[in-house]
Formats: sequence, C-alpha cells, structure tokens
Amino acid sequence: MSIEARLKELGVTLPDAPAPAANYVPWVKTGNLLFVSGQISSNSDGFITGKLGETMTAQEGAAAAKSCAISLLAQLKAGCDGDIERLVRVVKLVGFVNSTPDFGDQPKVINGCSDFMVEALGDKGRHSRSAVSAASLPFGVAVEIEAIFEIE
Repeated sequence: MSIEARLKELGVTLPDAPAPAANYVPWVKTGNLLFVSGQISSNSDGFITGKLGETMTAQEGAAAAKSCAISLLAQLKAGCDGDIERLVRVVKLVGFVNSTPDFGDQPKVINGCSDFMVEALGDKGRHSRSAVSAASLPFGVAVEIEAIFEIE
C-alpha cells in the first residue's frame, strides 16, 4: 500500500509544509538523506502549548507529538518534490519535551510521534530516537521533533 493511501486510510491529510519561523530552512537534502528541522506541536487551532508534568499529561503530550509527526511528513513530502513515496525509511527522530524538572516520561510523550510513524509507514517508520526534556520551547509549545529520513 502506498504511503498516501495509508495516510488516507488513517484519516490524515498532510497540510502544506510549515514555513520556518526564523533564519533557517525547513529541510536540507544531502545525498540520500533529508534532514528536517524541528517541527513544533500544532493543529488547526494553532500551537499546542503546555508544560508536561504541570499543565499537560503524558497522553496529551503524545497527541502533541503526533501533530509533530504529521508536520514532519509534510516536510518530507516537500523535500521529495511532492513525492512522499520516495521515502526509504525514517532514520532518526529527536524529540524535545517542554517539561518540569521532575517529569520523567519524555519517552511516553515522543511515542506519539514514533507510534504514528510506524502506524503510517510500517517497517519504513521504524527508527532510532532520542527523547529529552527541555525547560522551555519556542512559543511555549509542548513538543518539538526533528527527523532524518532516507530517500530515493
């Protein structure tokens, strides 16, 4: 099954790739790798903000991380000239969680992105990963995730 068909089956329509918020590019292609800049948690209502361990639960954070996954795939599609089927695999995710010093469930939060990648992409979505705490994130968002993709 194609990636586009699987996303449709999951009820997901990729948005236009978000524009950068500062002086950087949203992705860089080198060889067969596509490095995607950090994508922040957002939905049709705007930024998903909050601090894990204070104003958000790990489950709410996982939903925010899933929104980052969708933005990452939108950037992937843009970086592949609109042909997301060029994806070979997700190589690595690095997730940052806006959390209190005593919050220790960063991996559970970033699972929202990881689980969606595998659900949407199958074995191509399996990846290495880091999940780290951040004292704060841009615009007060709950989660930011960057990715490295292998493409054809």
